Amino acid sequence: MHNIFGSGLLAVLLGGVVAVLAFVPFVALSYRRRGGLSFGRSILWAGAAVYFWAIWTYTLVPLPDTDDYRCAGRNLRPFEFVDEIRAAVAVSGRYLTDPAVLQVALNVLLFVPLGFFLRVLGGRGILVAGLVGLAISGIIETTQLTGVWGVFPCAYRVFDVDDLITNTAGALLGSLVAFVVPRKHRGAAKSPDAEIPRPVTRGRRVLGILCDVLGIGLLSSGVAVALQAVLILLFDDPGRTGALASAVGTGVGAGVWLAVILGTGRSIGDLATRVRYTNGALPTWLARTLRFLTGAGAYSVLSNVAPPWSLLSVVLVVATIVLLFTWKDGRGLTGWIGRRRLVDDREGW
Repeated sequence: MHNIFGSGLLAVLLGGVVAVLAFVPFVALSYRRRGGLSFGRSILWAGAAVYFWAIWTYTLVPLPDTDDYRCAGRNLRPFEFVDEIRAAVAVSGRYLTDPAVLQVALNVLLFVPLGFFLRVLGGRGILVAGLVGLAISGIIETTQLTGVWGVFPCAYRVFDVDDLITNTAGALLGSLVAFVVPRKHRGAAKSPDAEIPRPVTRGRRVLGILCDVLGIGLLSSGVAVALQAVLILLFDDPGRTGALASAVGTGVGAGVWLAVILGTGRSIGDLATRVRYTNGALPTWLARTLRFLTGAGAYSVLSNVAPPWSLLSVVLVVATIVLLFTWKDGRGLTGWIGRRRLVDDREGW
């Protein structure tokens, strides 16, 4: 039970990391392929991210202790599980709860989500589901057979050809189960109404702001961590390199946001959620500069400077929140100062 809980927790953590890293591209792709972002489809994609890691954590984790290592055997005879179930049930008399039956059922159920996700999210049919299920199961079994490709001296889990059969059957079953989802909600093809303009709602603006904050935060942090690792290798002094790496990371993140806004008039969050500001009374260069100074780029810089200037970041956040709930379209400081409205970028210019 502890191993099952630990494998599940590891899958959730790794899936969560992937979901965060892919959030901005996912939002942008959803608005371009399906015209918007639905809560149900977002949950499915998050579930798929967790499930992808769950396949590996439940089949490969925990790794064996090298101090107490025992080589596992192998089964190369197809459908041997049928004889094992017959023998086990003859002794126990339990057709549904016998461990031999449950083992096969769990092997099938483990791959049911794979076929489901392939059809609902990827638009792939039963043949692809079977081939992908067989391929992934084959990689897992081979990884076990080779002791994680030579990391261990021999297999630490049984290589079982029956696992290939039951896992593939699970993927096929999942593809069939996916038919309960209406056709219009299945597949990755572009929706026919993807280019129809939608209202700019407060929720859509919150999503765009989240994309900006998360995107610039990930970019700045990634640059800072990478730079600090290099500086530590060169100078071996984490205390002195931390501040420099953080400043450079903040500068790179803010610089990218500034370049995008000056070039397009919109932040990355605006681009992801397909919104734009209408022409206002301000000159283009001033309006775009203002867009940067009232958004996530300016906040990232202000929140990393010394007081009292850092207090401006708090002022910026408070003003953004107030105006977000004051204006129905959540136009923010940029729209309020420049008297500019937010509209869907699929509307005519």
